[in-house]
Amino acid sequence: MSSFPQSLLDGYRTFRTQRLPTEQSRYRELSERGQSPETMVIGCCDSRVSPEVIFDAGPGELFVMRNIANLVPVYQPDANAHGVSAALEFAVNVLHVKHIVVLGHAQCGGIRAFIDKAAPLSPGDFIGKWMAMFIKPGEVVEQRDRETMADFIVRIEKAAVFRSLENLMTFPFVRSAVERGDMRLHGAYFGVARGLLFVLDPATKEFRSVVEAA
Repeated sequence: MSSFPQSLLDGYRTFRTQRLPTEQSRYRELSERGQSPETMVIGCCDSRVSPEVIFDAGPGELFVMRNIANLVPVYQPDANAHGVSAALEFAVNVLHVKHIVVLGHAQCGGIRAFIDKAAPLSPGDFIGKWMAMFIKPGEVVEQRDRETMADFIVRIEKAAVFRSLENLMTFPFVRSAVERGDMRLHGAYFGVARGLLFVLDPATKEFRSVVEAA
């Protein structure tokens, strides 16, 4: 195991000696009965934005799908492989989650690459192709008059949450569950620097600070 990251081995040993003893019965129950989380979180791959840490969730409490810029594609039942769609299908049709949370965040590299129209990072330009689905055909995303670059970036980071929520409803099994009242969709935005969480108010379409609302 000499090539395995030492920090991960150290972390596991800490988990094994400190956390596992207090949660052993929970892990055993999850192993025997399977998982039944009530909430799915669609978040970004960014290492600073871990849903389990932000929501202080224990094992089996969250079903998490992470990708670049927390994007949900539109429903496309074709012959291609769709990781996000597969996770959604499992969460909704198998686990019967009651909530889906799209968690956006500040300083998102995927959004910044989209805004900067960055050159392809590789011959395949997987990031560019992935981020291209953020906008609809013919849609133009530009900085507004008198809008600072910082404000523009935050606006687009939050717009990604709105777009993903919109795209979620293109999946028939998601729309059906929502319309039956069996499931609810939510948007959230995490500020990395101060650790602040903002939750989307469906009535006003604005993100409200959880701290201020407490």
